[in-house]
Formats: sequence, C-alpha cells, structure tokens
Amino acid sequence: MKALIRTLLVIMTFSGILHAQKILVPMDETQTDHLKAYGVAFWMLEHGENVEWLLNYRGGSFLMDAVTELTRELRLRGVRFENVPPGGDVDIYSTIEGNNMDVVLLEKAPKIAVYTPPDKAPWDDAVTLALTYAEIDYDKLWDAEVLDGKLADYDWLHLHHEDFTGQYGKFYRNYSRTAWYQEQQRQYEAFAASRGFKSVSEEKKAVARAIKRYVVEGGFLFAMCSATDAMDIALAAEGVDIAAAVYDHTPVDPHAQEKLNYSKTLAFENFTLITDPYVYEYSDIDYPPSTQPRATSAEADYFTLFEFSAKWDPVPTMLTQDHVAAVKGFMGQTTGYRRDLIKKHVTILGDVPDGPQVKYLHGNAGNGTFTFLAGHDPEDYQHFVGDPPTQLSLHKNSPGYRLILNNVLFPAAKKKERKT
Repeated sequence: MKALIRTLLVIMTFSGILHAQKILVPMDETQTDHLKAYGVAFWMLEHGENVEWLLNYRGGSFLMDAVTELTRELRLRGVRFENVPPGGDVDIYSTIEGNNMDVVLLEKAPKIAVYTPPDKAPWDDAVTLALTYAEIDYDKLWDAEVLDGKLADYDWLHLHHEDFTGQYGKFYRNYSRTAWYQEQQRQYEAFAASRGFKSVSEEKKAVARAIKRYVVEGGFLFAMCSATDAMDIALAAEGVDIAAAVYDHTPVDPHAQEKLNYSKTLAFENFTLITDPYVYEYSDIDYPPSTQPRATSAEADYFTLFEFSAKWDPVPTMLTQDHVAAVKGFMGQTTGYRRDLIKKHVTILGDVPDGPQVKYLHGNAGNGTFTFLAGHDPEDYQHFVGDPPTQLSLHKNSPGYRLILNNVLFPAAKKKERKT
C-alpha cells in the first residue's frame, strides 16, 4: 500500500510539473521569425489561452503555457522557442522584477478590422501585409460599413492610406488622366450622392467623424502614412470647403484656414493647409515635405524608439517593443510629423533625435486610443504607385513591421468597456 501511495504521489507530482511547464518565445536577435511570433501569440489567444508579454525582456518576449499543439504550431511557422525548465519561470520573473521590465497579461484576441477599399488599389498596405504574413484574421470595412455603425463590432481598427479630405490622395497632377483615377472618382461620387452628401469631401469627413467617435467610445485606432494627417485635417475642417474644384466642383472657401477647428483633432494642431491640387501635400504637418530632397537610402535614414518605464508606462512600452533601438526610416506621402504641430498631450514613441521629425506617436481620446506611424512601408524605402507588394518572407525580422504588430496585440492587454 505504501508503495502504491508513493507511486501515485510521483505521478501527481510529475503531472503537475508538466502542467506548469512554460515555453518562451524570445523576441531578441535570436528569433528566426519575429513577425510569425506575433501570429502564434494571437493563435494562443484565439484558443482561449493567456499569453504573458514580457516587456523589455529579451526584446519583448512571450511566455506561454506548454499546451498541446503549441510546439507543433511554433515549428510549422518557423518560430524559435525555448522550453523553460520547471522553476525556470521564477528566474525570469526575478530578472524582470529587478530591471526596467514588466509582465503584461494578454487575455483575449481582439476583433480586428481594416478600413480598406473593396477593390484592389494600385498600391499595397503594410498592415494588411503584416496581418496576412503573421496569419492573423481580420475583416475589411469601407465607408458604407463605417457610416452604418459597424465599427462597434470591432476592438481594433487600422486605416488604409485613405484621404479623408476628399482630394483623392492629392494625386491629381500625376494621375488624373489615368483610368484608375477617373474610375475611383466616379465610384466615390456615386456613393457620396447615394448617401445624400453634396460631395466626396463631405462624405469622407463624415467617415472621419465616425471613426473618431469609435475611438472616443473605447476603440483602438492604428493608422499609417497619409491616413494620419488627412484624418485630423478632415476633423478640423468640418463644415469647411477645403477641396479644390477639380475634386468637388466648387472652389475652396477663401477663409478655410481661419475656420479650422483644432479642438476637434486627435493629434495635430495649428497646421496650415495646402489646397493647391498640383502640390502633393495636404498641409505642413508632413516632415520632410515631398518637395524637399531626402536621403537616398534607408541606411542613411533612421529614427529612434523612446525607452519608457515598463512598470509605470506599460502602454508606450508595449508599443515600442523591438530588438533594436534605432529603426530604418521609410518614406510615404506622409513621411513624418512636424514636432511643433503635435498636441502636448500626445506621447512621442519614436523620432529623429534633435530634429523636427517625429515618426511614431500615441494618444488617448475619450475611452480609446490612437497610434500613428508615419511612412508607407517599413521595408520599401521609396514606395511608388504600382510597385509590387513587399514580400515579408524576405523580412521576417523587420523592426519596422514589429511596431505594427505591437499595436495589433495591444488591445488584448488593455480592454475597456464601451459606452452604451
């Protein structure tokens, strides 16, 4: 009998050890595929398992229970992992406790939407590329769904590089004679009319206001490139005609500039409009402006990520997790933001030190948050209309794309109750 009891105790102890075993997915320079690692973390959340995000520990690593199929999933996706021996997690927690690190519990996979045209546009979008490569599911929404209140069904929203001012991306000078531009204008005007708007500009500004309401009510917004400043310009220009006649068939309000209401914007203030349809800029927010010569390669263009207190500032710390401190720059219609036009309450996450350019920022609005990353594609330094999509299988460890995927996981760690 004693021998049987001893055997049962051994079995119970061994079973407990197996249950307590952990798997560490390191996110430092040893990781074979940083981008797929985010997808595995998301996969765990979708299967009802919690994930511990170890902020500032080996590049923002993930610690997970060694559940059935996890090892297989990691191997299938080519993600490097380490089996943590029994009790090894105590050493990890001890290291975290004594340094500028922290543990954030990810509990539920956020429901993701991407605001993107229903048809194929002649350019690609870095976020949809990242989500697809990381194998993270998302839904597509466009103006009809936004205006019909469908955003309330989602936790996280990304904005395709859309022009919320109704100026068709300021592509008039170079592309107004192309078939795709003319067809886009025809479709946009038809939709605006079907919803009772007098112009595409007014319809797009209504979409911008709906997106802001989504944020204020608790949504998480992420946007890149021209969607960021175009969004704020549209919000400031409510009821003001800022689009030239080539866009909406009516002239710009001669007093448009002084009628802007900066209190309605999310991130920017005191900016000056550029309404000339032949100038490829919306305002002076963009830095450097498209008319200014830039560096000829990403190797000569870097921005630096800020280091925050993980224990006191977990949100900006989450958003800046990376295996490098300096990230290669990349251009876009909006390449960067003028520092002096950013509202004081906004947190700067990444910038060019001692210079006017801010590249990455984050802020709160009501119960929600917004995060803006300037530039079009972190691995395509000078992206042009018609360029082929970036092959992320060639950029598995992209620091710039990691910033995008940090934002995708962020809502899993910071859920807020929506207003009813």
